[in-house]
Amino acid sequence: QVRREPVIAAIVVDNVDKKFRIPLDKSATLKHRVIHLRSAGAYHEFYALHGVSFEIPKGEIRAIIGPNGCGKSTLLKVLSRIYVPSRGTVQVNGRVSPFLELGVGFNPELTARENVFVNGALLGLSRGELRQKFDSIIDFAELRDFVDQKLKNFSSGMQVRLAFSVAIQANAAILLMDEVLAVGDARFQERCLEVFWRYKRQ
Repeated sequence: QVRREPVIAAIVVDNVDKKFRIPLDKSATLKHRVIHLRSAGAYHEFYALHGVSFEIPKGEIRAIIGPNGCGKSTLLKVLSRIYVPSRGTVQVNGRVSPFLELGVGFNPELTARENVFVNGALLGLSRGELRQKFDSIIDFAELRDFVDQKLKNFSSGMQVRLAFSVAIQANAAILLMDEVLAVGDARFQERCLEVFWRYKRQ
């Protein structure tokens, strides 16, 4: 008999809630808040996630679908450890690379070259790793002619290409994607999807 090792799940979510407090007082001035102290602290609770449970085995691709406002992005932020659940547990087994808001951490006053190293460090890549991968990052982003230009002069499409190119270098076991690729052009979207299909084949 062949002894099979138990399959370890990549992600286990158990009865997770994420609750936000929505202020009822919409006042914009400090004076109004001081005069109306009682109403200033009033809020109602909003559950973006309630009783969510699921398990994803390693090596699988899953999609989270639903209408706007149903908690998809909130769930991805919980899995990325950006948000802490209000209740329940989340177990993530492996290094995570979140593709939620590409370019977070970019500095518009720095060049593309400098931003690669800043953004890569935020993703957990060492300076040595980034030096080694720098050329492939810039070439994938098609920014060879703009590498020493400040990011504030880039179009939104150029910034997305650079951010994605850095993010895919993280060699993470778990990729979490929101609707980030909706802003890229069709050709770049195809290249990004090819990267994901390559991961799937591997």
